[in-house]
Amino acid sequence: MLFMLIGGLGIFLLGMKHMSDGMQAVAGNSLRSLIGAVTNHRILATTVGVIVTCIVQSSSITTVMVVGFVNSGVMALSQGVGVIMGANIGTTITGWILVLKVGKYGLPLLGISAFVFLFSKKDRWRYWAMFLMGTGMVFFGLELMKDACATIKEVPDFEAWFARFNADSYLGVLKCAAVGCILTTMVQSSSATLGITISLATQGVISYPTAAALVLGENVGTTITAFLASLGTTTQARRVAYFHVIFNLFGVFWITLIFHWYIDFVQSIVGGDAFEPAIVGGLETYPGVVPAIAATHSIFNIANTLLFLPLMTPMVRFLEWAVPGPAFKEKPRLTDLDVLILETPLLAIEQSRKEVLKMGDGCLKMMDWLVELMNSEEPDKSLADRLKQRERILDSVQDEIAEFITGLLSAGSVSHATAEEARRQLRIADEYESISDYIANLDKFDRKLRRDGTRFTASQRADLEQLNRRTKEYVDMVHEGLAKDNRNVLAATSAAAKRIRSEVKSLRRKHLNELSSGPMEPVVSVAFLAALNAYNRVRDHAQNIAETVAAEKTNS
Repeated sequence: MLFMLIGGLGIFLLGMKHMSDGMQAVAGNSLRSLIGAVTNHRILATTVGVIVTCIVQSSSITTVMVVGFVNSGVMALSQGVGVIMGANIGTTITGWILVLKVGKYGLPLLGISAFVFLFSKKDRWRYWAMFLMGTGMVFFGLELMKDACATIKEVPDFEAWFARFNADSYLGVLKCAAVGCILTTMVQSSSATLGITISLATQGVISYPTAAALVLGENVGTTITAFLASLGTTTQARRVAYFHVIFNLFGVFWITLIFHWYIDFVQSIVGGDAFEPAIVGGLETYPGVVPAIAATHSIFNIANTLLFLPLMTPMVRFLEWAVPGPAFKEKPRLTDLDVLILETPLLAIEQSRKEVLKMGDGCLKMMDWLVELMNSEEPDKSLADRLKQRERILDSVQDEIAEFITGLLSAGSVSHATAEEARRQLRIADEYESISDYIANLDKFDRKLRRDGTRFTASQRADLEQLNRRTKEYVDMVHEGLAKDNRNVLAATSAAAKRIRSEVKSLRRKHLNELSSGPMEPVVSVAFLAALNAYNRVRDHAQNIAETVAAEKTNS
């Protein structure tokens, strides 16, 4: 019995993970759009939470993801609160999936989809097969758990132990809810404990009211995942995690006060016939209790969300008061990347892409500052320091992106397309970091000349300013192509790249002619040639980015 229960639970959990991974891969672009649509509008944020949780098949993944977004500053506290309320409704989809009477088809569904997953060459077919394979594992695991629970009735000691947990009084309801909470905390999955609860209820080991009380406790137990994820994060992220705990604790508190009226209400909706026993395989079972448990879970979470929706603004103020922030600004990292977002690879890769684009914006800003510094008669120390600081920041940002993407790739569960995108982002981030290094070097040449009491000639400054403008335009075109995923960016910018190379050669010839026609300070000559080489290298790195974007679209 124990081996079958553990095996069934393991297959059930693995099935939930495959369902989640498959749906995330299939609905990747939709998932990104949904998260991007989250606003301060409470109903919209809640709706997004419902849909995202239905897709990823886990409220724990959604809430941990929200904690990560709030921690990194991508999502505001009020937005996170709304999404978490929706996640509680979305997680009830698991119960309704189990309502489908396809338990006996779980194994053939698993087998057929496994063949498609193993032998299909198209990624999309493989992801759909992964989802269906997970669905088959969920139902097969549930059948194993049901069979294991059926043997409990044959062992008097086990049946007597379970009989001690009965929701026939207020204290009994609290005791059952506590058991559900502890089980979910241990297993770290409300879906798994829901599967166990349904297995026990359908075999008649526990009554429907006891199962309902266990399900209520599971709502509280699932909050531990987000709470643990919030440890060591920013104040805002902790506030979101605490709201999740408060939301579920308060909900269970008020529903237990009217528990018996509540289950009578659910029974009246489902119908009394649902609780009649049926003989399956010579054993007395209660298959009709499954929709009743699913309805209990859904109605409770919907009612609790409707209760909290008008209180969202006061709740946010209460959390800000109860969890005060520090006197200093919390920004432990330079990027908005957070390891908690790695739970959803498709959203994680989208976040890292945004950070790569920010690196490009930083390089373009540095090129503007460079011209300003070169043309100023007196050294502008504050602007020069800002340019040097931006170069150091981009170095650190590249390190954070590399660390984040390495963590994403080492997870082992990312799709081929996501892994390819991750490797491209690593290369592009490295190219932007190299561009920032050369821009900083260009400013060093000018500052060194000023320290030595010399300057570029007026003609040289004019030439370098024009070359800077052309190079910046080229980098801007490539950056825009990256932002828009333009497959023709390499062809569209090749003429501009050739013009820059041609202009560098022309300026180099002009400079050599000037050397032969009159005296020039050696340090000025060396600095000018080094500046031309630096602009040429900026062009090369920008072209590498264009090639990466073009290859990305060609390969896909």
